[in-house]
Amino acid sequence: MTEEQAAQNRAKQELSVLYRISQHMAQQHDVSSLLNDVLDILALEIGIQRAAFALRRPDSDVFVVEAARGMSAEEQRRGQYGVGEGITGRVAQSGEPALVPDISQDPNFLNRTRSRQGDKTAFLCIPVVHQRIVIGTMSIDRPSAPLEVLQHDLHFLKLVGDILAEGVSRIREDIEERDGLIAENRHLRQQLGDRYHPSNMVGNCSSMRQVYDQIAQVADSTATVLVRGSSGTGKELVARAIHYSSSRRNNAFIGINCAALPENLIESELFGHEKGSFTGAAQQRKGRFELANGGTLFLDEIGDIAPSVQVRLLRALQERTIERVGGNVTIPINVRIVTATSRDLEKEIGEGNFREDLYYRLNVFPIHIPALRDRRSDIMLLADSFIHKYNEAYGKQIRRTSTAAINMMMAYHWPGNVRELENCIERAVLTSQDEVIHAYSLPPSLQTADQTNTALIPREGVSLKEMLDSYEREVIIDTLKKHRGNAAAAARDLQTTPRIMNYAVKRLDITPGKYRG
Repeated sequence: MTEEQAAQNRAKQELSVLYRISQHMAQQHDVSSLLNDVLDILALEIGIQRAAFALRRPDSDVFVVEAARGMSAEEQRRGQYGVGEGITGRVAQSGEPALVPDISQDPNFLNRTRSRQGDKTAFLCIPVVHQRIVIGTMSIDRPSAPLEVLQHDLHFLKLVGDILAEGVSRIREDIEERDGLIAENRHLRQQLGDRYHPSNMVGNCSSMRQVYDQIAQVADSTATVLVRGSSGTGKELVARAIHYSSSRRNNAFIGINCAALPENLIESELFGHEKGSFTGAAQQRKGRFELANGGTLFLDEIGDIAPSVQVRLLRALQERTIERVGGNVTIPINVRIVTATSRDLEKEIGEGNFREDLYYRLNVFPIHIPALRDRRSDIMLLADSFIHKYNEAYGKQIRRTSTAAINMMMAYHWPGNVRELENCIERAVLTSQDEVIHAYSLPPSLQTADQTNTALIPREGVSLKEMLDSYEREVIIDTLKKHRGNAAAAARDLQTTPRIMNYAVKRLDITPGKYRG
């Protein structure tokens, strides 16, 4: 074989090595596995007997042998180098490759792994550089040879290092991103657990304290829970509190509103479907039962599901197995079921709209959420909580609620319960021009309430003078409260004289002393 033919064969061999390395880079997702694959390729294709990859430890200047050939495990463990230490450390420091024709003649060669036995050996070491940062080094031993041959091998090794730099960095970045997402997910789950813990639920009346006790009793069991209450009372909040107080808190909480889905879709949503099982089923889809496996499935408005779905739901609860729509494979499930309804299920059973056997299966542990009108002592606690929430959301600084606004909220019957109260507070925070929730900031439904004597706009038969007096009275009371009943300070705040203020106080039958506390 001529020298030219030998050079051509070597070039083909090297191209084959680079191609195989690039293939492994696309397939591997672990740094150590990738480096070991590369060493296997080099050993198989070009006969390298001893080689090592040293990678920089994160946030340090120490390089540790991550993969090696021709070394024992103990020799590999000894392979640690600081920046500037030995040939490997100098390459890491300078970012330039190094070629030692004979390691026995170079005093800088440390032989820290003590894997060489004194043969005449050449040592080639290249930096693995990514974005101008040395992330590792790659070194090989080979029998001593003419300098031009060693330089060619060093150049080829540099090509391998350049390819590996991207692969190693990509894998590390993927791992960091994945670890970051895992940490973020863990943090979010912790936040959700804290947010939905019963201790963070607002309400201190006796009926709500009973709800908290019931959550604590049932949380760590597998009993099916039926949460009952009017719309807007916070049934989903209770369901989440049960989940995040249980041993399933680190698994999924999946909720579905049964009333929001048409009858022909609810079955597929709950149990999933197989590809082609019906028109539009282009691919297999998991249902909510499978997605919630190991966690909690919350079925809101359970009283609205169709009788045909009730049969399948009953079977799933009894057998703890499901079958996808269009499928015949039985899938075991491990799901905690929490349901909720605002309907009178006993009445629905009497009218034939709800299965009695399903009712008894769901009603193992009932929890009743009282309507807001039945827990009036919690109204201002909830209002203050929502003020704080929307202060942060809208960058406001609402500090208090006027007396007239408090009277209106306490007198109103709240047909929409806590949800309606939250919407009212959000509107009031948005429209407030100062640091106070005024009566006129509340929706008209509260301002025209028949139950309150402080309505800003009476329903009918009212004159302009009465409307103006009502508004003036609220402003003066609000200012007196701000200044602890000091009429002179209130007059200054309203940019009027004490005489006019005293006249208005007498005319509107206001007692400043009531607001000194």
